[in-house]
Amino acid sequence: MPSLISSLATALLLVSGICAIPQGPSGAESGIVSAVSAASVSTAGVAVSQATTASPSSSNAASGISACNNSPLLCDRAYNNVTHMGAHDSSFLRDASTSDSLAGNQYFNATVALDAGIRLLQAQVHDVNGTLQLCHTSCNLLDAGPLQDWLAKIKFWMDNNPNEVVTILLVNSDNKLVSDYAAVFEGSGISTYGYQLSNGSSASNTWPTLGDMITSNKRLVTFIASIDYSPTYPYLLSEFDHVFETAYNVLSLSGFNCTLDRPKGQGSAGDAISAGLMPLMNHFADSLLLQGVQIPDETDIDITNSPDTSTTGNLGLHADTCVKQWGVKPTFILVDFFDHGPAIDTADRLNGITATGRKSVSGESNGSTSGAGENHSPMGMNVALIAFVVFALAMI
Repeated sequence: MPSLISSLATALLLVSGICAIPQGPSGAESGIVSAVSAASVSTAGVAVSQATTASPSSSNAASGISACNNSPLLCDRAYNNVTHMGAHDSSFLRDASTSDSLAGNQYFNATVALDAGIRLLQAQVHDVNGTLQLCHTSCNLLDAGPLQDWLAKIKFWMDNNPNEVVTILLVNSDNKLVSDYAAVFEGSGISTYGYQLSNGSSASNTWPTLGDMITSNKRLVTFIASIDYSPTYPYLLSEFDHVFETAYNVLSLSGFNCTLDRPKGQGSAGDAISAGLMPLMNHFADSLLLQGVQIPDETDIDITNSPDTSTTGNLGLHADTCVKQWGVKPTFILVDFFDHGPAIDTADRLNGITATGRKSVSGESNGSTSGAGENHSPMGMNVALIAFVVFALAMI
C-alpha cells in the first residue's frame, strides 16, 4: 500500500507541478455575482403553514421594513413557518482555491451564497491544537481556516444587510464545549446578533416573526450538534433539542425520503413535529469514488437541485413528498452546489413568494472561484482526483 500511495503522489506532482493547497480564507471569499431586481419563480404548488404561534408582533410596515429575507410577505411570518434554504458544508469549496477538490460541496463561498438568497449555512468544525477550525472530515483533506474568521465574514455581511435573518448550523466533530464556541462567536463579534429563546433547552412552537427579529436586531439563529445547552450562552442552541433531520447518507437519487433519521430519541417525524421540533430535509447525494470513499455527486446535480416535481431525485419532488407526509413544509433544506437548480426556487415556491433584491450567481472559471463543474479545467480535475485518491488510500 505505501508503494501505491507513493506512486500516486509522484503522479500528482508530474501532473500538476505543485501540491494542492488547503482552502483558506482568501479562497473562501471570492465569487462572481451580478445584481438582479427579482427572482421570478412559480408560486404554484404547496405553501403549507406550520402548526406554529408567532410571538406578538408590531407592524413591520410601521417599523420601516420593506422586505425580510428578500420578501415583504415574510416579515409577518414566524421563523419556524419559513423554509430556509441552506448550503450543506458551505465553507468547503470546489474551486481554484482548493485545486477543485473533489471533497468540496459548493462552488461559491458563504457570503456569495447569502447574496443569492441562501439563509442557512452549515459547516463542520474540528479542534486543531486548541483552535476551532473548519475542516471537511479531516483538516488534511480540506481546511477552510478558523471558524472565527469565517464568522467574522458572515457578521460583516449581516452588518451590511440589516433586513436579513440568518441561520448557522455547525457539526461539533470533536465534541467541544459550548463555552469554546462562545469564545469564537464573541471574538468574531457575531454574537451581538444572536437570538435567544425564552427556554433554549426545549423545543418551542412559538418563534418570533422575521420582522420582529430584524427590528430587535437579534437575527442570527445558531444550532450546534452535540453540545449541552447553557443559559450562560443562550444564543447557542443544541441542534437536536429543536431540529430533526432526514437521512443524509444518500448514494442514489431514489434514496431521498422523509423519514426521521436524527435524533434517535424521537420515534418518527410525526412525533418530532408534535414535540415542536422543526424539520430539516437533507437533499444532497454522494457518489462512490472507492470502496468506503464517498464524494459529493456533481454529475447529477441538475437533477438533484431541480425545482421540478416530475423526476426521481428532484428537490421539488422531495419537498412536496415531505409536505404530504408531514402536513407541514420543511423549515430547513440543505443542498450541495446551491447555485444549480437553482435550489432557492424550491424554497420560494414553498414560501409562496417572488423574491426581490438578490444577486444571481454566474458560473465561470476565472482562477478565483468557479461557478459550475462543467467549467473546471481538465488539468484541475485530474489534479483533484489524484490528490483525493492519495488521501483516501492513506486513510485506509
